[in-house]
Amino acid sequence: MKSLIKISILMFLIIGFTACKKNQTGGKASLEGVVAHHGKPIANAYVYVKFNTKEFPGEEYTKYDTYVQADADGYYKISFYKGDYYIFARGYDLDIPAPYIVQGGLSVTLRNREHLKKDIAVSED
Repeated sequence: MKSLIKISILMFLIIGFTACKKNQTGGKASLEGVVAHHGKPIANAYVYVKFNTKEFPGEEYTKYDTYVQADADGYYKISFYKGDYYIFARGYDLDIPAPYIVQGGLSVTLRNREHLKKDIAVSED
């Protein structure tokens, strides 16, 4: 009887820790799009992610929880668990005056298994 109780408690704990994942990467929801400056894709831009917020945390990359790098066409894709995220992109557009930096962000809320397409519009300061 005691072993049955221990097994039940162990199963409850395992289900509890795995069933309620929120605000992190790796889930079945996804966000994808293109980082663009006035319609021009920004190759190799960095897309930073802050978990559990809808507010802009600032431009400093150390304030973010993770990041991905867009490809040569400015395309990015990230898998998430449901939750709130702030997405901030930064890259370079050599067609504008130095220092060529373009950046911008958006807030998203993802539900379980939701797939959103959101382009990130970036601008120079």
